[in-house]
Order: sequence, then structure tokens, then C-alpha cells
Amino acid sequence: MEIKDRIKAIMEAENETPAKFADRLQINRAVISHILNGRNNPSLDVVMKILSDMDYINPDWLLNGIGSMYRTDINIDSLSKERDLFSTESSPSPIVTPIDNPVKNAEDQRVNPKPSENSIFMQEKIPDKKIAQIIIYYSDNTFESFIPNSGNSK
Repeated sequence: MEIKDRIKAIMEAENETPAKFADRLQINRAVISHILNGRNNPSLDVVMKILSDMDYINPDWLLNGIGSMYRTDINIDSLSKERDLFSTESSPSPIVTPIDNPVKNAEDQRVNPKPSENSIFMQEKIPDKKIAQIIIYYSDNTFESFIPNSGNSK
């Protein structure tokens, strides 16, 4: 079994069309089409995206056809339950704490600060943005450049 056949087997197991699979991996749909048609072998980037997005796939199986499709240290049944949005069984939701995304929380605090009783916040002054240049590109591959407040164009 070639790697293209193993990728096809993953798509079948995930119940995804080539287009959905490409979208899931955030790669061009033509890349998947070329792999499945045998025109190109998958690049390292494609293999890495598959393995990072689907960490339950056995890398040895994907690359060399050795072993089973799924890693043996992961319970596949629990994965399918977690991925089933319409399951009647309730599964525990992950607890999201502020430490999980410090960048987002920093942005939230800057936009809508919630000071504690003993804290003092200083508002950050954001410099005003001004238009420096406007460039218009035409279909005949020419362009014009306009600089505001100078009254001239280049």
C-alpha cells in the first residue's frame, strides 16, 4: 500500500471528501488531488499537517505502512465520542482558564480592564494613524501614487 492509499484510508475513516480534508489541513485542494491521483507524492509539510491535526494517526503507519492506522497509546473510541457533536452522552468539557491564552487575555485586559481593588492601570496611548500613501494599480500594469497633504502624485 502506497502513502497515497494510506491518506485515502484516513479520509475514508474520517468520512471526509478530498476537499474537506484539504480544508481541514489548510492546504490547497489541488495538492490533495495530485497526491490521490498519483501525480505527486505528499510533501513533508502535508505529512506533518496530517500528523499534527490527527495526533491519533500512527506516524509509522502513515510513512511506512508499519503497524495499524491508529496509535496504540490512544483510545480511538473516546476520540470519536469527543468529536461527535450530536452525541446524547455528555462528555466533560475542557476547563479554560486565563493561563490557556495569555495573549488573548492581555488584549481583553487592555480593551476592557477589570482592576482589582489595589491595582492601578495606566492607559496606553496609541498613536494616531495617518495615511502615508495611496497606490492605485490599473489593469494595464501602470499605477499612480498619491501622497496626502502634499498635493502631488507620482
